[in-house]
Amino acid sequence: MGATAGAIWGRVEQQDFRGRVRGTLLGAAVGDALGAPVDQLDLDGIREAYGAEGVVDLGAAYGRRGAVTHLTQLTLFSVDGLIRAQVRRDIGAWHPPTDLHRAYLRWAATQRDWGPDERRKDDGWLAREEWLYARRDPTRSLLVGFGDENMGTLEAPKNPGEAGPEAAARSAPFGLLVGWEPQLVAQLAVECAAQTHGHPVGYLCAGAYAVIVHALARGESLDGAVQRALALLAARPGHQAVSDALQHALGAVRQGMPTPERVGELMGEGTAEGLLAVAVYCALVGEDVRHGLCLAVNHDGPSAAAGALTGGLLGALHGETALPPAWLAELEGRPTLLELADDFAMEMTQGPALHGPAGSSPGWLARYPRG
Repeated sequence: MGATAGAIWGRVEQQDFRGRVRGTLLGAAVGDALGAPVDQLDLDGIREAYGAEGVVDLGAAYGRRGAVTHLTQLTLFSVDGLIRAQVRRDIGAWHPPTDLHRAYLRWAATQRDWGPDERRKDDGWLAREEWLYARRDPTRSLLVGFGDENMGTLEAPKNPGEAGPEAAARSAPFGLLVGWEPQLVAQLAVECAAQTHGHPVGYLCAGAYAVIVHALARGESLDGAVQRALALLAARPGHQAVSDALQHALGAVRQGMPTPERVGELMGEGTAEGLLAVAVYCALVGEDVRHGLCLAVNHDGPSAAAGALTGGLLGALHGETALPPAWLAELEGRPTLLELADDFAMEMTQGPALHGPAGSSPGWLARYPRG
């Protein structure tokens, strides 16, 4: 799997890539934060609390305005795991699903511990960010999946009946591996999703979402990106529900003005394929990023996941500068998100200079240890 830094670019210029990485991670986090205050409310409850238009601005959740949920936490650890996988490749330890699993176990420790353990030198810098040591309603599937050292695989997945959206919602970073072939991006996302979501709908949605982000990060249109995901899904057993949901989202674009009711109809029971359809639809019909995200969170279903998935698409499509500045200013963890995004972009473009056989940066290896 993978590619050398020199093979990455194609149609993606380095500066554009950095903006799309930032846009993807910040967009997913902003969408998560927008939906967090209403995640447990239905549409009537949202309108009762926020007025007829529903949520139109960041609100307060977990005691602060702009707070994110476990979905953003896990997305950050996805990025951390991908960087660590590249670093470990130098010593011949190249199995990204294992490196991602180790990163997710570091996230699981933040859900158990009071704060960082400075004795764990191999944890790296992200696991020492104190603001991440907050339990933000992680689902049982996540706590069980990462509750022990055993890694779920496609042959023996964790939670084989779980088809929720959480695995897809942590999978945007896989799409930022722009030097990889789409089928390899899909395979990595699918394998990592099976660590917590063992139903084909759960892990295939993660793969499809990663492929869509991947195409957007390489400069393709959203419609073209969805078509690419559909083509890759067609070869996968159990793909029909996911493929049908994506086709439904594309068809809904032509059915008139977007409404919360149409979003709700696409969402169905709130499992992964419905949330993926909602994200694609809202990103396609939104007049701008703000409108698309507001459309994504005002409905009866899981608003944080819908917002995060939609935000990741919009950020990958338009880049960092298209995101609402006022929302970014209030976003919890924004400095960490930016630092990690820039580290990811640097790793993908300059990795050999940071830790290759010709020399290495001790500071980089302290941030992303090989252990």
